[in-house]
Amino acid sequence: MKKLRVVFLGTPDIACGFLSRIAASRHEIAGVISQPDRPSGRGLKLCCSPVSALSAERRFKTFTPADKNALHEVIAELEPDLCVVVAYGLLIPGRTLALSRLGFLNVHFSLLPRYRGAAPVQWALMNGETVTGVTLFWLDEGLDTGPVFLRRAVPVPETDDAYSLFARLACAGTDLLAEGLEQAAAGGIIREPQSGEPSHAPKLTSGLARLDFALPAASALGKVRGLACGPRARFTFCARGRSTTVQVLGAAAAPEPRCGAAGEILFVEPGGGFIVKCGVGALLVRTVRPEGKKEMSGADFLNGLRLGRGDNLRSSCGT
Repeated sequence: MKKLRVVFLGTPDIACGFLSRIAASRHEIAGVISQPDRPSGRGLKLCCSPVSALSAERRFKTFTPADKNALHEVIAELEPDLCVVVAYGLLIPGRTLALSRLGFLNVHFSLLPRYRGAAPVQWALMNGETVTGVTLFWLDEGLDTGPVFLRRAVPVPETDDAYSLFARLACAGTDLLAEGLEQAAAGGIIREPQSGEPSHAPKLTSGLARLDFALPAASALGKVRGLACGPRARFTFCARGRSTTVQVLGAAAAPEPRCGAAGEILFVEPGGGFIVKCGVGALLVRTVRPEGKKEMSGADFLNGLRLGRGDNLRSSCGT
């Protein structure tokens, strides 16, 4: 069975496990390509990406092309059998895709064509999906529109947030990639057109993080789970004439309340969380981080403001 000459393209932490899995296989890593160094930290010092750091540590040939023309030149020089892409962060032009003998195999964290785009894991959680997955597909010039090679479904339990779901999808994805490399090396390549109704997972914005307790509790809980890696779900509350933003770090569904207005505190568990009424249903708020303060329990947050059952978190300054 032929050994493949692989070029790996990736940038963030989640891509590192995939690079390590290829390195542990019998296939050759011809080179590693990542995004250029970016300013980071208070001093805005240039910092390499996690993938670049791992590649340098493993002494692979490492490239950080500044633009699409430079990327094209690097891949042309490396002459790969196969390119593997995991969260590289740049759309690759068609002329560059043609440089790899077998093509560019991309790892995407959804069951395509569902959740095409930059944030499939977060949007799956925000929308309350109970099943998602990983897809290996062949890049074309569209956004996550290329034909499918392999896919694997992954259940989404109610306890998952973005951190835990990313971890489980990465584990499933590295296994799927290893399977795909062996299948490709044996000539068993599949290019199945995507089928089904597509949906999209656009880049996250800070405006998405706002919690409105007038909306259903499922909406609020989806944001808390989906935005756990940032931007955190949050609400704004007015106390003593001052508006404070409060991040919700941990939450769960609460039993359906019989009464109460949206935003009303229905129950406070001493040392634990509190239940707030939503437009439909209720939300158990377990842990929060008020603006400028450390993480604390929901009950401690309320105690600090002398709030309790019957008070309303939808109060606003000037009303």
